[in-house]
Amino acid sequence: MSDHEAPATETDVEHEFDDLAVDAPRVGIVMGSKSDMPVMEKAGKELEERGIHYEIRVMSAHRDPDLVAEYAKNARMRGLRVVIAGAGLAAALPGVVAAHTDLPVIGVPLTSKSSVAGGLDALLAIAQMPPGVPVGCVGVDNARNAAVLAAKILDA
Repeated sequence: MSDHEAPATETDVEHEFDDLAVDAPRVGIVMGSKSDMPVMEKAGKELEERGIHYEIRVMSAHRDPDLVAEYAKNARMRGLRVVIAGAGLAAALPGVVAAHTDLPVIGVPLTSKSSVAGGLDALLAIAQMPPGVPVGCVGVDNARNAAVLAAKILDA
């Protein structure tokens, strides 16, 4: 600061932060395909009604494994406290997210045209995780319950 500049006031400094998002998302909602959006948006709606900030992304554990790993590894640093992951068929997404973060992960098994026994394939894939890689699991296509569980985890 030169001799001719006035010192910054508190209000000057406050305005520096006007454009920054103060309320970072606390819940991440991810899904393997855009076609999963209608079901997974129900989780977002429930979180919104509870005043919980969230983000929603599409990323495939099979087609974009590096993107999923990076998302999960940086989730806590970005302010997330819970991840809800929806996936159908082989339903790898929740497990891959859980393998790369220490945050709680809630899996939502999803149905599709190719599902076996109405989504049983996805349900079993999410529920049957190996020791040390826990994933909570809600009912088939029940993204709303995943959001309710996330809210309970956050104690919101």
